[in-house]
Amino acid sequence: MQILFNLFRIHIWEGRAPASPQYSGRRSAPPSRNLGLLCFALFLTACNQNTSQPTAATKTYTAKGVIKELEPDGKTAVIKHEAIPGYMEAMTMPFEVRDTNLLRGLKPGDSVSFKLAVTAKEGWISDLTKLESSTNPAASPATNQPEMHVTRALEPLDPGDKLPDYHFTNELGEAVSLSQFKGKVLAFTFFFTSCPFPEFCPRMTSNFAEAERQLETMTNAPAHWQLLSISFDPVHDTPAKLSHYASAADYDKNHWSFLTGEEDQIGGLAEQMGENYWHEGASIGHNLRTVVVDASGHIRKIIGGSKWTVSELVQAMVEAEH
Repeated sequence: MQILFNLFRIHIWEGRAPASPQYSGRRSAPPSRNLGLLCFALFLTACNQNTSQPTAATKTYTAKGVIKELEPDGKTAVIKHEAIPGYMEAMTMPFEVRDTNLLRGLKPGDSVSFKLAVTAKEGWISDLTKLESSTNPAASPATNQPEMHVTRALEPLDPGDKLPDYHFTNELGEAVSLSQFKGKVLAFTFFFTSCPFPEFCPRMTSNFAEAERQLETMTNAPAHWQLLSISFDPVHDTPAKLSHYASAADYDKNHWSFLTGEEDQIGGLAEQMGENYWHEGASIGHNLRTVVVDASGHIRKIIGGSKWTVSELVQAMVEAEH
């Protein structure tokens, strides 16, 4: 590419060219100019080839499962899938397709094989094939009956309700109660550290990391604020493991805590917030809830799913101060 660049510089920028016959007429450019333009085109092509490479590698995994639900958006299938070797334990979760034709003609109960494409920030089904009806993957005894967490029939909470007090342990091994954050704008979400799919727990963590960075530099940020990431896998997510995970997220312990605790405390808060989770073999299936609480301890916003943006969360926290 350096050779092409030098040729372009000589022929165009410096106006020099090798000796050539005189040309008359107006339809043709001098050979030196044509050669220079050709060098320029080749130079741009070489540059484009270097800069058009993907910035994140895409890995593809092959899996089998059973369609449990087709969501109304036309691009999401909830699949109970077998273990994906080297990536994910057997569980039930929603996957999106980019080509909606892949879901055409499918219905709940259909057995499928599919290819799961994954980058650092995204995951989607890139190919899907319906299997014969006699084939029934993901029906092994270990994954056939999800083990739901114990519920206590607690009253669900809505925006405007006061947040009850629950007790946890943070990544530093310190006791934490929700009531201690009164006077601060609070945002919390749920996750577990071994969740691999980038559009679930990892996205919650990366979104909180970006929200933290924005809030720390904003002039109109709440005067006092706190982020909480609450694990619903207390058996594995010990304070030490949470500390390692938090450090990898480049967190500021003054503004962001990672919490574990007793199952009744985690499950109670999750239930009241509409956060459902269940154990499937060695993994955990779950939906997603992110909650914003004002400084008086009242719920201001409950955000479902993972499609919310960082700016949406930050704006909700700014508004919660008033």
